Amino acid sequence: MAYEQKIEVNLGHRPGLKSMRQLDPAAAAQARVENTGFSLEAVRGRRTSRPQDLAGRNGFNAEHLDDFNVQLPSPLGVLADDVVTVEGRSDGRLDYTNFTVIMRASRRMALFTAVNIEGQQSVSVERSNDKWSLDCRIPGEFQLGEDLYSGNRLDRGHLVRREDPNWGPDAEVANGDTFHFTNCAPQMDTFNQREWLGLENYILQNARAWKDRCSVFTGPIFGASDLPYRGALIPRSFWKVVAFLADDGKPSTTAYILTQDKELEGLEAAYGAYKTYQRSVASIQKMTNLDFHGLAAFDGFSNEEAATGLEISAELVTLGAIRV
Repeated sequence: MAYEQKIEVNLGHRPGLKSMRQLDPAAAAQARVENTGFSLEAVRGRRTSRPQDLAGRNGFNAEHLDDFNVQLPSPLGVLADDVVTVEGRSDGRLDYTNFTVIMRASRRMALFTAVNIEGQQSVSVERSNDKWSLDCRIPGEFQLGEDLYSGNRLDRGHLVRREDPNWGPDAEVANGDTFHFTNCAPQMDTFNQREWLGLENYILQNARAWKDRCSVFTGPIFGASDLPYRGALIPRSFWKVVAFLADDGKPSTTAYILTQDKELEGLEAAYGAYKTYQRSVASIQKMTNLDFHGLAAFDGFSNEEAATGLEISAELVTLGAIRV
C-alpha cells in the first residue's frame, strides 16, 4: 500500500555514539508484553499450507522508508549456497504478507526474516487456536516441524513477531502467515516470553521512527557449539537489526544480540541467564556472514568502531539504556 505523506530524508547523516540518545526509560512501562507460550498439540502428521493459501503475497518492501532504501541482506561465500531454493525465484525469497523469509538448508530454519512495520495502520488481531504449518513452496525436509517442540520447554519462537506485519487491509492474512514453521526458531520458554519479547516490544515502540514505520531483520546466530537435539541444532543466540527514520528524517539503524552466558549442558536443564547486548550492525555482519548493504553507515556503534578500531558492546541491564 502506498504511503501518502513524504519526508525529506538526510542520507548524508552518519551518527556516532555522541549523537545517539537514550530511549525514555519511563516508556518501558508502556510496552505491551504478550505471553507467547504455546499449548502443545498432539503430533498428527505434518500440517502443510497449500499453494492457493499463499498466492499473491507482497513480501518485504525495500522502499518502505521512502528514500532510505533498505535492501534484504545478502548471504556471502558458501552461505549463499546454503539458501533453500524456491521454485520460480532466483533469490530464495519466501514472501508472506508484509514480510519475507530466507531459509538455510543445512539448519532447516530461517537464515533471516525481514518485515515492514506500519504503526499508523496497525490492526489488532485476536490470537486464538494457533495452527502452525509447513510451507508448501519448499520441501518439508528443509523445515523443522512440530515433532521438535512436543513434550519439552521449547517454544515455537516467532522470528517475525506476530503483531508486526498485521497492518493494512490484509492484517488478518498477515497474522495467519506468521504461523509458518519457516518463521519460527526453537527458543526456550523463558527466553522467548521474557527477554526476546521485551526487546521487541521496547525498541519498536520507542524508536520514534517516522509514523511508527520501520524495517526489521531477525535471525539466529549459527555456531559450532549449538545444542544438538532431536536431529536439530538449537541456536544459542539471536540477532536483530532495526532500520527507521528519526523524527528529523535522519536514517538510523541499530542492532542487538540476545544470548546466554553459560554453556548449555542439555535441553532438560535450565538455560543459563540470558543477557541482552546492543551491538554494531558491522559486528552482526561479521557474525552472520550477511551483507547489510551499507546499513552500518547509519549506526552510531558501527561508526564509532570504524573511527576507533575498537569493538563496541553495551550490555542492556535495563531496556531504557538503549541508544538510537
